[in-house]
Amino acid sequence: MGASSAVRVVIAKPGLDGHDRGVKVVARALRDAGVEVIYTGLRQTPEMIVSAALQEDADAIGLSVLSGAHMTIFARVVELLKENGATDVKVFGGGIIPEDDIPELERLGVAKIFTPGATTAEIGDWVRGNIHAVHAAG
Repeated sequence: MGASSAVRVVIAKPGLDGHDRGVKVVARALRDAGVEVIYTGLRQTPEMIVSAALQEDADAIGLSVLSGAHMTIFARVVELLKENGATDVKVFGGGIIPEDDIPELERLGVAKIFTPGATTAEIGDWVRGNIHAVHAAG
């Protein structure tokens, strides 16, 4: 049986934030939209997240950050992907991220930030429209 051509997304909850209801809702919505979701759980370091994405041959990493450490965490994930030659893995995310920080995150290489109030439909549509399966099938 060959590998599926579904888009694979690692969804992670980095840092010390212990709240994962929102990220689980997003993971479920993406699954319902036909995306293969690997949820890594709470309190993940950027190293653990990138390692999971590489092992799972993921097309994208979705981060949920409520702790205020988003600049550091997103920057480190993008940097680790570069170090591993995995610049084709797109990084997106959301959480409590001030509007003012979004241009800087985009400059760092983050593909998309969803602000509080983004609907799961919006996130699913964006992922389907912007993340493409790049891993080899078969």
